[in-house]
Amino acid sequence: DDYDHYDHRRETQESPDQKFKTAIVRFGEVDVEQELPQLAAKLRAQEQPSIPTIAEGFRLAVTEQPYKIPFYAALLYYLSIPTTNEDASAGEENITRAPLGRLILDDFWKGFQAYLDKLAWRETRLCIHFFAHLTVANLVSPQSMLGLLQSFTAVLDEFGVSNGRAKRAARCAAEGLMRAGQVLKEHSAATIIEMIASIQTYNDSVKTAKWLVHPLAPLHSLEVAAEHADEILDCAVSALKTLDSSDFIDVSGIFPQPYTAMSTSTVVPFDLPSVLVPPEVIELEVLSPESNEDAPIKKEEWPEFMLRLFDNDITADPKTPPGYAVRTDLLDIVEIFEVNRKECARLLVEYPKWTVTGTFKPRPGDPAEASDRIPLPERDWQLESTLIETILGSQFLLPESPIKPIYYIALITELCKLSPQTVGPAVGKSIRKIYGYCANGLDVEVLRRFSEWFSVHMSNFGFQWVWKEWVPDLALPIQHPKRVFVHRALELEIRLSYYDRVLKTLPQPFQEPSTGAMPDQAPGPTYEYEDPTAPHYDAAQSVLNQLRSRTKPEDVLIHLDTVKNSLAETTDINDDPDTLVRSIAIQSLLHIGARSFSHFLNAVERYLTVLRALSGPPEAKGHVLELVANFWKRSHQMVGIVFDKLMQYQIVEPADVVGWVFGHSSRGLDWDLLRSAIDKANGRVVVARRRVATLRKEDDDAHARAKAKANGGVADAASMEVDAETMHDPQVIQAEDSPQLVAALKAYAAVTREQKSTLAHVLEGFVRTLHTSSDAARRVIAADSWDGRASWGDEEWVAWRTWMWYKHYCRVYSPYLRSFVTTLTAVSFASLETSSDDAADLMKKIWRMATAQEMNVP
Repeated sequence: DDYDHYDHRRETQESPDQKFKTAIVRFGEVDVEQELPQLAAKLRAQEQPSIPTIAEGFRLAVTEQPYKIPFYAALLYYLSIPTTNEDASAGEENITRAPLGRLILDDFWKGFQAYLDKLAWRETRLCIHFFAHLTVANLVSPQSMLGLLQSFTAVLDEFGVSNGRAKRAARCAAEGLMRAGQVLKEHSAATIIEMIASIQTYNDSVKTAKWLVHPLAPLHSLEVAAEHADEILDCAVSALKTLDSSDFIDVSGIFPQPYTAMSTSTVVPFDLPSVLVPPEVIELEVLSPESNEDAPIKKEEWPEFMLRLFDNDITADPKTPPGYAVRTDLLDIVEIFEVNRKECARLLVEYPKWTVTGTFKPRPGDPAEASDRIPLPERDWQLESTLIETILGSQFLLPESPIKPIYYIALITELCKLSPQTVGPAVGKSIRKIYGYCANGLDVEVLRRFSEWFSVHMSNFGFQWVWKEWVPDLALPIQHPKRVFVHRALELEIRLSYYDRVLKTLPQPFQEPSTGAMPDQAPGPTYEYEDPTAPHYDAAQSVLNQLRSRTKPEDVLIHLDTVKNSLAETTDINDDPDTLVRSIAIQSLLHIGARSFSHFLNAVERYLTVLRALSGPPEAKGHVLELVANFWKRSHQMVGIVFDKLMQYQIVEPADVVGWVFGHSSRGLDWDLLRSAIDKANGRVVVARRRVATLRKEDDDAHARAKAKANGGVADAASMEVDAETMHDPQVIQAEDSPQLVAALKAYAAVTREQKSTLAHVLEGFVRTLHTSSDAARRVIAADSWDGRASWGDEEWVAWRTWMWYKHYCRVYSPYLRSFVTTLTAVSFASLETSSDDAADLMKKIWRMATAQEMNVP
């Protein structure tokens, strides 16, 4: 009993105000129509309600549960109807109270202003949804709502506005118009037409960027195909123009409007204050020297193309008003509930109850599934197919997905667990559809993510797939995208399980090593000196014994010199002793570390001096990488891990890995290794920059304290202003800088040069591969060749994939490339300046698009 009493004392007790806030957030979870008047009555009954707490409940609910927004508008409407003090005594006047809804809305606006000041775009957009519904309910004046939306369309006319900022502002305006358009057009039709035209004009100005991130864009034409993918701003414009053409008369059949049944003339509309959209913070920072080299990858800088997998009669067509409303709702739910995939899956399955009846087909066994049911025209979609298409569309966004891909994979798994009978078939159909796109130009980055999702999903459900459907495709060239997908998916499945387990799930044709689908044995090392009959076996064993006995590095180096001298006397004159010793030492070290990852790290860290001695000359670094690739040729994962550690310990540099990758690209460019090298070079700059910033701040603080002390405790304002102008330049070494800061600045300059060198090496590799040394690369970009791709062989498919990786490299690393655009253009494209063939033109055109030198192409 004492323990129970003690425990209860420490429980967090909600205050009455907090309970009301919680009730607002949880409003509608059982029966929204029944709960609406009950919650309104409870809120009204408070003697002294805490307006900030209640308004915060509304803000949380609106920005975290967007599917409930129409019902929160209805709740606020209930609270906005004036009430009188009917319980007043005979001697008191019957005083009209200030409407609770008006007080809440006034405080809610303060929260919206805070979201806008922080440029929290999603929260801002969802608040605009709320204001739009309130405008229809006559709680917000049409004139002030128009002014609010115009402040967002004004962003589109800003000089040099970024695509990310413009796209988000356009969505805020467009989605507000969709919900309140009927009322707003009655107030000022000319203003509505002007805003729609402004959004349309901006959208038409980014055609080039759209081609660069379309998941199925052909190389021979810069025209963006209308089928297979929908761009979100295109869809917004299309839906908005459709609604405008009918004077927004269909809005009530798209968005629930529960407040229309309570219309009363006693409510005085609220005038929203005028606002200005603040400038993007990052845009201001770009003007300072501090941000020149550490340009973050801005995922939002590109148009967003969602891959389509089903026909418009099966899943919501985002180009139509109801389809756009459903798609954006689902995308918001997926994004908001990233922190809780189980809750997200539950909400997605329950989503139809928040839509207009008839939007989705009833689920099997649902009471609404009656024979006399009349579906809504151009709707009646399948919920599960719409969910899977929406999730995969977001996961496959280019150049990068908004959230880590593993979240989408886990979310689909949760949906399958919730409703396997209905979600499972939708997943299967999606896999088959995307697999079919492989032969029709599916972007290589999408194909890579598709193989990752497929393999993880199979591992979650017993590796069960109908592989026999794809047996005929084994006759395709081994470099055909379908074959590449199958090979990579099975390789990833083996990583997630083990070789024999995966092999048993495959039909016999896939098990044959000759087909190239599965390797002939499980992943593992290949030690050249394992066999006693192998050349130089005794020398390798002597080195291996030294490493096993943990001999000191300096003694190992002495022994290697002895082995080299011995080999020089006994080997063929054509064999280089240095090369042989390097081969023996590196392979022996890898053999020691092959037992586990920790064994490998221990061996590398113990013999760093040996590794650096062996990899001194530039050609030696390439040989080290070659030895690693051969040793782990049956485990691509281990090749990537070892390459990464060699770069981390600076045994080799990222530029060395880049050179090695392009030197072995005849059977396809290894993007995983190339990306690892680029990310390593970029990451070093980020780390060095942070260290400079930290030390610079410490130095500035120390100088400020010293000056203040010298002035008798008063800081020198003039000198502080001078410091403010110079303190942020990470490349400026000042006379009074500390030795640590001077060293950090030099290190920063060094890694920046390395970053520039790595990016240049990548570009030069693509120029050499696609223009200088490959006839196939010229052939595959011709329209007639693409139309006849069914007859392509391995050479053509390798060349096509290399083109697509070049395109992806330019778009995904564009912020970094723009920082060095002048130098990279002059150095890496020097050989293309005098060339005017189609391959050179396409390379330069993609480069100019990605680095924002060419904003539109006819």
